[in-house]
Amino acid sequence: MASEDITKLVESLAKTKVGGGQLSFKGQSLKLNTAEDAEGVIKQIEEFDGLEALRLEGNTVGVEAAKVIAKALEKKSELKRCHWSDMFTGRLRSEIPPALIALGDALIAAGAQLVELDLSDNAFGPDGVRGFEALLKSPACYTLRELKLNNCGMGIGGGKILAGALKECHRKSSTQGKPLALKVFVAGRNRLENDGATALAEAFGIIGTLEEVHMPQNGINHPGITALAQAFAINPLLKVINLNDNTFTEKGAVAMAETLKLLRQIEAINFGDCLVRSKGAVAIADAVKEGLHKLKELNLSFCEIKRDAALTVAEAIEDKTELEKLDLNGNCLGEEGCEQLHEILEGFNMGTVLGSLSDDEGEEEDDDEEEEEEDEDEEEEEEEQQQLKERGQGEQESLTPKKIIDSQDSTPVPSPPVDVATFLAFPSPEKLLRLGPKCSALIAQQTDTSDVEKVVTTLLRISSVFKDEAPVKTAVHETTDALMKKAFASATFNSDAFVTSLLIHMGLLKSEEKVKVAPSLYGILMTLNHMVQQDYFPKSLAPVLSAFVTKPNRALDSCSFARHMLLQTLHQL
Repeated sequence: MASEDITKLVESLAKTKVGGGQLSFKGQSLKLNTAEDAEGVIKQIEEFDGLEALRLEGNTVGVEAAKVIAKALEKKSELKRCHWSDMFTGRLRSEIPPALIALGDALIAAGAQLVELDLSDNAFGPDGVRGFEALLKSPACYTLRELKLNNCGMGIGGGKILAGALKECHRKSSTQGKPLALKVFVAGRNRLENDGATALAEAFGIIGTLEEVHMPQNGINHPGITALAQAFAINPLLKVINLNDNTFTEKGAVAMAETLKLLRQIEAINFGDCLVRSKGAVAIADAVKEGLHKLKELNLSFCEIKRDAALTVAEAIEDKTELEKLDLNGNCLGEEGCEQLHEILEGFNMGTVLGSLSDDEGEEEDDDEEEEEEDEDEEEEEEEQQQLKERGQGEQESLTPKKIIDSQDSTPVPSPPVDVATFLAFPSPEKLLRLGPKCSALIAQQTDTSDVEKVVTTLLRISSVFKDEAPVKTAVHETTDALMKKAFASATFNSDAFVTSLLIHMGLLKSEEKVKVAPSLYGILMTLNHMVQQDYFPKSLAPVLSAFVTKPNRALDSCSFARHMLLQTLHQL
C-alpha cells in the first residue's frame, strides 16, 4: 500500500467505536481489495476479546480481503450480530458470492450462534443468496432472531432459495430441540413477486414465531398477498406488518383482513400504496373494529379509498386507545369527506392521530370506481392465468378463463396463434416465446426503424416481459439486439432523439406533450444493461444515460438492483 493509503486507513481505524462487545467500521469508506488492505481491520478483530457485534457497513470488501477477514473471524465464537449491509459498493456481482461464502464458512467454523444478520443494500441478486445459503442452514443460524435483506435484488429465484434455506434451518434446528425462532424478517425492494412471496410464506408458516415482517415494494399481487396472509395467521406474535407499495386489490385485502381478526398483538399495519380500494378498506376496518386493541399505527394511504369507506375506517378506531397515527392521505375523500373525517376523529378525541390529507385526490363518481374495479378483476384473472402457465400447470388453462373441453371429446382446444402484432399489443413472456426462434428477426422486420417513437415503444414492450429465467431473458436480449442493431445501423436513425424519447417514456425526463410512462422500469433497466455492452450501441450515449439514471427518482428507487447493475456497467464502459 502507498504511504498515503496507510495513513488514511490508520485515521479511519482511529475513529472505530468499540464497546459493549461491538467493533464498528461503519461508514468509513474503506476500500479493502487485498489482504494487505485489510491488515488494520484484521488486527482489531484479532485483538478484540469478547467480540459480539461486527459492523462493516458503508465500506467495500473484495474477495481476497473477505477471505483474510474470515480467517480472523474463525476464532470469534462469541459473535452474535453481523451488521454487513452496504459492504460491497462498486463490486462486480460475481465477487459477492465467494466473499459471502468465505465469511459464512468462518462463522460456522467458529461455532458462532448468530442473533442478527443484516446484508441489506448489497446488490447481489439470486446468486448472492447462494453465497449465504450454507450459513443459514448451519448451526450458526439456529439461534437467528433477525434477518435483514432489504434492497438486495434477490428476485423470485433468490426468494425461493432463501425460503428453502429457512425451512431447512428450522428442520435441522428442530431436531436439536431448539427450533429456529425468527422474530424479524426484512426483505423490501427485492422484486420477489408472487412466486417469491409464496415460497417465503410457506417458510413463515413453518417458523411461526415472527413478530415483524417488512416486505415493501416487491411487486406482489393478490395471490402472493393471500399466501402471506395465510402464513401470518399462524404467527400469533406478529406486531408489525409492512407490505407498503404492493398490489392487494380487494381479494388480497379481504384475505389479509381475515388474518388480522386472528392476530392480537398487532401494533403497526402499513398497507400504504397497496390499492386495497374501498371494499378492501371496509374489510380491514371490520378487522380493526373487532380487535387489534394494541394498534398504534394504521397506514392506508394512496389506496384509492373513497369517502364512505374512509369514514368506516375512522369509525373502526373509536376504542383504539393506543393509536398514535392514522394515515389516509392520497385517497379519494374530497373536501367534504376530509372534513367529515376530522369531525369523526374529533368526536372520539382522537383528532391528533390523523396524518396530513394534503394529497387527497378528491371525490370521484361511484361509476368510475366500479368500472376500474371491473377492469382490475379482469387484469387479475389474466395474471392468475399467466402464473398457472409459468408454474407448468398447463398452457391451455393459462390462456383461457376456463379449460374448454368439448362434452364429447376430452381434447383441449389448441391455443390461438401469436403474431408480432398480438405480442406488441399485449406483451407477455409466454407470447414472446411462442413467436419461436425467429421472433427477433420478425419484430425487427416489422418495426419502422426510421421512426424513433416506434423503436422506443417496441423496445419498451419487449423489455417489459423481461425475467431472470434463462429462456425469457435470452429471447428479450436477442430481440432487443436485432431491433437496435438495425436501428443504429440506419443512416436516418437519430440516436440522440432516441435516447431523449426513451428517457421521457421512462419518466426520467419531462415532456411538453402527454406521454404514457412505463409502469415499471425494471425490465428496461435490465435490458439496457445488456444493450449498452453491445458493439452496436453508441458509447457516446452512455454519459447521458448515466446522468439521468443517477438522479433521485421514485421509480428508479423501486428498481435499485437493476439501476445499480446498469450504472456499474456504464461506469466500466
